[in-house]
Amino acid sequence: MLDACYGSPAVETAVDLANTLKPIKGEDALEAVEQLRAFLDGHSSAGPDERRRLTRADLEEVRAVRETVRGVLERASTDAAAAAALINDGLRRSRATPVLRHDNDRWWTEVTSDTGSCASHLAATTLSALAAVIATLGPNRLGVCAGPTCRSTFVDLSRNGSKQYCTRTCAHRASVAAYRSRQTAR
Repeated sequence: MLDACYGSPAVETAVDLANTLKPIKGEDALEAVEQLRAFLDGHSSAGPDERRRLTRADLEEVRAVRETVRGVLERASTDAAAAAALINDGLRRSRATPVLRHDNDRWWTEVTSDTGSCASHLAATTLSALAAVIATLGPNRLGVCAGPTCRSTFVDLSRNGSKQYCTRTCAHRASVAAYRSRQTAR
């Protein structure tokens, strides 16, 4: 299962989905069906036939999945039991099913949903990917950016597991702010 989380497109999809909501800036990149279609087009793990006939109901269901995924990413490092409960509940609601696959002399497991719902497939793939990270690397690998003006989420797949910021930009911004604060304190 370790191989399931390293570089997994599903982990990236989970983080990208959670980060379509920017709470501090008050921005939401999933307000319209067209935005959902663009999100799904940009994420291969979002499922094969989900771009067809997307409706406002699909959008609302995906926004609910986003809330769950974001809740997992925000809570995992501080309340792993609550994050696990969110994952388990989300997987149950999506009717997630593990499937054993074989391709090019390689076997792997994949969690899918047996419903035709875009949101169910997204929930099954993203929540199972986050569960794999927690199970293999620990809940402290999921988090929220430490930047004071950022609430973006991240999954730390680094070797040492010391990530605190969502991007290098946020880390640099915090470093510059700390430097300037030290300079004015002199």
